[in-house]
Amino acid sequence: MKISLQLKLGQHLSMTPQLQQAIKLLQLSTLDLQQEISQALESNPMLELIEHDDSDGFDSDAETSEDKERTNNESDSSQENYENDRQTQADTTATDDNQTEGEWGENIPTELSTDSQWEDTYQGSGSGSFDGEGESIEARSSAEETLQDHLLWQLNLSHLSERDRIIAEAIIDSIAPDGRLSSDIDDLVQGFDPEDEVEEDEVIAVLHRIQHFDPVGVGYRSLSECLLIQLNLIDITVPALASAKLIIREHIDLLGVRDYAQLMRKARLKEAELSAAISLIESLNPQPGADIAPSTATYVVPDVLVSKDLDTQSWRVELNPDVAPKLRINADYAALVQRGNSSADNTYLKDNLQEARWFLKSLQSRNDTLMKVATRIVEHQVGFLEHGEEAMKPLVLHDIAEAVEMHESTISRVTTQKYMHTPRGIFELKYFFSSHVSTAGGGECSSTAIRAIIRKLVAAENTRKPLSDSKIADLLQDQGINVARRTIAKYREGLNIPPSNERKRLTPG
Repeated sequence: MKISLQLKLGQHLSMTPQLQQAIKLLQLSTLDLQQEISQALESNPMLELIEHDDSDGFDSDAETSEDKERTNNESDSSQENYENDRQTQADTTATDDNQTEGEWGENIPTELSTDSQWEDTYQGSGSGSFDGEGESIEARSSAEETLQDHLLWQLNLSHLSERDRIIAEAIIDSIAPDGRLSSDIDDLVQGFDPEDEVEEDEVIAVLHRIQHFDPVGVGYRSLSECLLIQLNLIDITVPALASAKLIIREHIDLLGVRDYAQLMRKARLKEAELSAAISLIESLNPQPGADIAPSTATYVVPDVLVSKDLDTQSWRVELNPDVAPKLRINADYAALVQRGNSSADNTYLKDNLQEARWFLKSLQSRNDTLMKVATRIVEHQVGFLEHGEEAMKPLVLHDIAEAVEMHESTISRVTTQKYMHTPRGIFELKYFFSSHVSTAGGGECSSTAIRAIIRKLVAAENTRKPLSDSKIADLLQDQGINVARRTIAKYREGLNIPPSNERKRLTPG
C-alpha cells in the first residue's frame, strides 16, 4: 500500500445557522410563524414584545441608510423614540453595542438573502413548542366526538344484556367513519371467544339494533341496505315511498348509471312517478356516519391584503399588520452587555443579543420577500381581480422568479401556505399560478380560466341532455381556445363534476 498526500481545490455549498433560520421562517405559515415568535420570546430574554404600536400597518419598505446611521449613534436616552421606529428593530441595541460588535459579534448584513438553490426542507409544523411526548393539552381538550364515541354513548343508554353489549361493542369497533360495517359477520363471529359460542344470528340481531341508532343506517353492509333502513322509517303515506323501495331493492344498478328508460320499463313507472321516487331517494344519506365523524377545521390568516384605491383606480398591496406580534431588542438587557467581559453571564447575554438581532433580520427578510412576490402577482393578475376566474392569466413560478430576480425555489417557499385577501375572497398565493393552453389567435389561456368556463357551461346546460366532453371542447373551440377532449375530462374530474351520463336528470312532471 502506497501512502501519499494530495492537494485538491474544490467548492461546496453550506448554509450558516442564520441562513437556515431565515429560510425556515420564509416557509412558515402565518399561524406557525406566530408560534415560532412565541417560542423565541420565551427562550430569548433579549427579545420583547411591543405592546403599543402607534404606526399604521406594517411598513414593508427596507430600512434607509439615514435611519441606520441615526440608530447607530443614538444614546440610551433616545430609546424612547425608537419605539415608534420599527424599521430599526433588527439593528438597535444598547449604547455601546455597536462599538463592541466588531470584537465579539457577527456582522449582520443589511440584506439577509434567503434566495438560493438549496432544496433544504423545513417542516413548518410549529411543533417546536412541544416536548415531543405527545399531543398538546389544547389538542387533547379540543378533540371532537368520533362516530364510535357517539354510538357507545347511545349503547350505554340502551337496555341490552351484558352478552349483547359485548357483541355491540365489537360491531361498533368495526364501523368505518362513513358508517359502513367494515367487517363481515363471519369475521365478527370468529373474533369472539369460542367458549362464548356467539352465533351469527345473535350478531345480526344486535347489528339491526345499532342500525337504528343515530344516525339511522349506520352499520350498513351495502348501499341498498343503508337506504332501505332510512326508507322504512318514512311515513307510509308518502306517495313515492313504495316506488323508491322497489328501485333500491331491485334496480339500484340501473339507478346508478341513470338508465331511466330501462328503469321506467322494468319498474313499470311513469316519468313523473320515477322523478318523485328519485327525489325521495336523493333526500337520503348514503354515508350516515360522515355527519358525526370529526372534521378538522382549517383556520387561515391572510398574510397579504389587496384592495382597490377608489381615487386612483389602482390596486394596493400591503402586508397584514396583524399577522405577527411586533418585536424589538430589550434595551435594558442589551445595556448589560460589557465589552471585553468573557464571563459566562456576559457571554450568555452576547449570544442571545446576536441571536435576537438575526431573528429580527430574518423576519424582516421574510416580509420583504413576501411583499415583492405578492406585488408582482397582483400586477400580473389584475384581470382576475377585476373580472373573476375567467380572466385569470397563465403564470408559472419562473415568471415571478425572473421579475423579482430570485430563484424558483424561493418563490415556491414564499407562496406555500401564504394567503392573500382580495375583494373576491381569500386565496393561497399558489392559486394564482397555472399552466397555459394555446388559443386560436396564437395567445395563451390559463388553465384556471378554462376550468371556470367549464364550470359555467355545465351549470347552464340542459340537465336532460348534459354536455359531453367533446361538446364542451367544441364550445371552447368556438371561443378560440384549443383544448383536447381528454384535457376537458381531466379538468372536469378536477372540479368534481361527474360525466354527462351521470349528470342527466329527469324533469319533474
